[in-house]
Amino acid sequence: MKSAAFYQGNDLRKPTGGVKGRVAKVKRKALCGGPPRVPRLGPQAVEVERVAGGNIKVRLRSAQYANVYNPREKKAVKARIVSVVSTPSNPDFAKRGQIVRGAVIQTELGRAVVTSRPGQDGVVNAVLVE
Repeated sequence: MKSAAFYQGNDLRKPTGGVKGRVAKVKRKALCGGPPRVPRLGPQAVEVERVAGGNIKVRLRSAQYANVYNPREKKAVKARIVSVVSTPSNPDFAKRGQIVRGAVIQTELGRAVVTSRPGQDGVVNAVLVE
């Protein structure tokens, strides 16, 4: 799936807001970003994407399971995600069921904090909260 490019360079305007003169460089694909891809709670879906340098990035579109680490037992277990309880970075994410790093999720084992970046890593890793 092709995504729209979002130019993230800062060579078009001055800090005061005025427009700069003609720039010598051209907008490059490498300078473009993309729309935020935040995984949601739902059936497991993964997206493989080519990124800069010909590398491959695995993005998580939706997640149903998380690798939950239990500090007491020092073991990680695959557990089903029941719901997204809260998200400190953006409270609206929890309402939408979007999973990001730092989000508190309710699993079969209990509450856990997400430690990975699912949209970047392609997996949900979490640590159980006592």
